[in-house]
Amino acid sequence: MQVIGIVGLPASGKGEFSRIAAELGVPVIVMGDVIRNAVKEAGLPPTDENMGLIANRLRQAEGMDAIALRCVPLVLATKAPLVLIDGIRGDAEVRIFRREFPGFRLIGIDSDFPTRLVRVKTRGRSDDLRNGDELKIRDERELGWGLGRALEQADIRIRNDGTLEEFARDVRALLRRLGGGS
Repeated sequence: MQVIGIVGLPASGKGEFSRIAAELGVPVIVMGDVIRNAVKEAGLPPTDENMGLIANRLRQAEGMDAIALRCVPLVLATKAPLVLIDGIRGDAEVRIFRREFPGFRLIGIDSDFPTRLVRVKTRGRSDDLRNGDELKIRDERELGWGLGRALEQADIRIRNDGTLEEFARDVRALLRRLGGGS
């Protein structure tokens, strides 16, 4: 089993990368879904504030690798030759995935702040932000979890500041090189 993970700041293109992978038949484990489920179990609405609150609680109670540890059995359950983990937020999570999945490859998605800000204003998710100040706060929160250190450990980097078509072309080519899709 080849396992790859993606890491990037909010609205860098992780979800789009995952959508393309799924189109190519690659199973996708979304780390944010683990948090969304915990928010739902807590009876809270899925806002950015609540997602951050629950993510912080899980990490404080169980360690910085808490969400990654919850994802490992989900990856194994796919029994697929190639699996994508979407939404790595820290270096502790990278350590877990490198330990659990020999040959794990980390892909960092880079996108500039103005481009990411336009995306969060237009994509319509319940946990999205309304302005640049909120995006900066979210960036700082996620960088505090070790996201910057995780990005530094990326085996492969991909830029996402151009068009959606350009990014999709680059993602498909990369996934094919890694053994996903036709």
